[in-house]
Amino acid sequence: MGSCSSWARQELLVLLSSVWLWVGSAQPTPPGPTHTPGPQLKFRLAGYPRKHNEGRVEVFYNDEWGTICDDDFTLANAHVLCRHLGFVAATGWAHSAKYGKGVGRIWLDNVNCAGGEKSIGDCKHRGWGNSDCSHEEDAGVICKDERIPGFKDSNVIETEQSHVEEVRLRSVVSGARRQLPVTEGIVEVRYKDGWAQICDEGWSSQNSRVVCGMMGFPAEKKVNRNFYKLASKSQPKQKRREDVGPKKRLFTERQQLNYRLHSVSCTGTEVHLSMCAFEFYRGNTSTACGAGMPAVVSCVPGPLFATGNGHKKKQRQQQQGQPRIRLKGGAKVGEGRVEVLKSSEWGTICDDRWNLLSASVVCRELGFGSAKEALTGARMGQGTGPIHINEVQCLGTEKSLWSCPFKNITQEDCKHTEDAAVRCNIPYMGYENLETWYWDASNVTEMVLSGVKCAGHEMSLSHCQHHGTSLNCRNTGTRFAAGVICSETASDLLLHAPLVQETAYIEDRPLHMLYCAAEENCLSSSARQANWPYGHRRLLRFSSQIHNNGRADFRPKAGRHSWVWHECHRHYHSMDIFTHYDILTPNGTKVAEGHKASFCLEDTECEEDVAKRYECANFGEQGITVGCWDLYRHDIDCQWIDITDVKPGNYILQVVINPNFEVAESDFTNNAMKCNCKYDGHRIWVHSCHIGDALSEEANKRFEQYPGQLNNQIS
Repeated sequence: MGSCSSWARQELLVLLSSVWLWVGSAQPTPPGPTHTPGPQLKFRLAGYPRKHNEGRVEVFYNDEWGTICDDDFTLANAHVLCRHLGFVAATGWAHSAKYGKGVGRIWLDNVNCAGGEKSIGDCKHRGWGNSDCSHEEDAGVICKDERIPGFKDSNVIETEQSHVEEVRLRSVVSGARRQLPVTEGIVEVRYKDGWAQICDEGWSSQNSRVVCGMMGFPAEKKVNRNFYKLASKSQPKQKRREDVGPKKRLFTERQQLNYRLHSVSCTGTEVHLSMCAFEFYRGNTSTACGAGMPAVVSCVPGPLFATGNGHKKKQRQQQQGQPRIRLKGGAKVGEGRVEVLKSSEWGTICDDRWNLLSASVVCRELGFGSAKEALTGARMGQGTGPIHINEVQCLGTEKSLWSCPFKNITQEDCKHTEDAAVRCNIPYMGYENLETWYWDASNVTEMVLSGVKCAGHEMSLSHCQHHGTSLNCRNTGTRFAAGVICSETASDLLLHAPLVQETAYIEDRPLHMLYCAAEENCLSSSARQANWPYGHRRLLRFSSQIHNNGRADFRPKAGRHSWVWHECHRHYHSMDIFTHYDILTPNGTKVAEGHKASFCLEDTECEEDVAKRYECANFGEQGITVGCWDLYRHDIDCQWIDITDVKPGNYILQVVINPNFEVAESDFTNNAMKCNCKYDGHRIWVHSCHIGDALSEEANKRFEQYPGQLNNQIS
């Protein structure tokens, strides 16, 4: 059951990285053997709070700062890194982002050093930029406070602790205080135990754009500074309110201004304020910012977070026409694999040269803020179909990814293991404070929702379809209380569409060979009236190759203790219904159907370097490993649709995997496959097979209206 925290906490918080002081990796060591130089490496300690000899490790590689994942991290790794930083050795290391979460790339993962290496690049690791971590796993080191003789750096902690850890927008309008997201307010940074302001002298729209991007908004808009001067110039200890409209009042309760930053200068493409140039006030700040006032920012929310009639009108205008970019496979709103629409077909982006600038263009184009992470190596699962573009090189100012320079690629250039993905900044909506209790329902006093039916894209359960105030189980106690098990990763099944098209054919199968199939309900209902064992049934047969392109193995919902043994076929069913097979008219009316029970989920084949984990033999564990596929051949029982009663005509063959949503997947929109088929009463032609969401809306409409063709018979 959920309960929201007090509205007293209305501020919008965004965690930022510190202002880093980097240190070069060059050390006064004798020259070694000559070799081809790699990219220049630099290292720095970051994070807060920390001493000068500890912190989050960040490495500068390929012209971009990034972090190191703590997976398999050891003290030997810390020794090598501390020497990079100019210390003689390490005394310890830290995991789980003890010094705060970094930003940008996670350059190294599964690092395994012996301890004597001269460079971290000489240690074993997964490869530069190849990681399955998030910044919650950033590694840190604690170095021995003894310098390598002759080593020079600027890694000094100043007495004033020059850092920017958190930024918020503090709304001063009473109406806005009760409404999320907060889109306008005074920009404040965390300082010591409170908050400090930024002097707006020289403040630019580029600065506002950076702040809005951090807050989860795609754009900034001009703000009325005079409106806020009333608040900043009010008298000490005086409390007053001035009407600024029938429903809005400006809160002008005086608080002692405490300026922390000034001379902020952003280019507009930074993903954090800490990446901009700025200066700190030192010492007594009572007379600071004499000719200015606290910096104020107003942001434009994306369509998903817009409120009010004006925003909704703009939202409708923006939604006219299908977008040419989307995110797929993410566990949360604002993250996922980047897919683009080209030549009426959706495809992916290769991760070569993929960075935060390009990722931020994608995020803003989709109505989110700037990018938190630019993910490589299919971190959000592998896509299907074409890989449309490669080496995207955005400047960060573009309105659309299509305005950025990129290369069209051939199939040999990239594989789907290199699909690019993003995590975007999204506005604070208050859902983070929602508490949900599972299993132990002893403290539940009432039911608040019933009949909940979500599409999967909603921000909250209250946004889903439900019974409203007409609860079905208001007085049933805790017996019917719902529960969930949450995971950051999930499987993602999809059918290999070309194989269906290549293997489809008709078989007239004698009834005396179909007793087991009839027992498992694999024939149409009219088969019950047939003259058994005489006669036959006409079957449309085809092979199904089902891939798991997600980030977690696909496992049956039921444990093996509840699998059902079928004596006739002598196998176990781990899922009652694994796939639906349907023949539909062009207007969607079902004229024939079949289903395939999951009697054997196993890894038939896998990609290179992926080991099989599931095998049905000897009552083995069932499932489909990430990177593997399960093959149901056309010649096994129930791998068909009974079309005995179907009349000649043009139809749609549809296959749906996991149709009852029994097992969690990161993306259910790609679980359906469709084909055009033409049946003349004797033969069938199957063509244009594709995953349900692989084509543009316009192409899908043409597909359903297309009458079929006669020149691609499959025998």
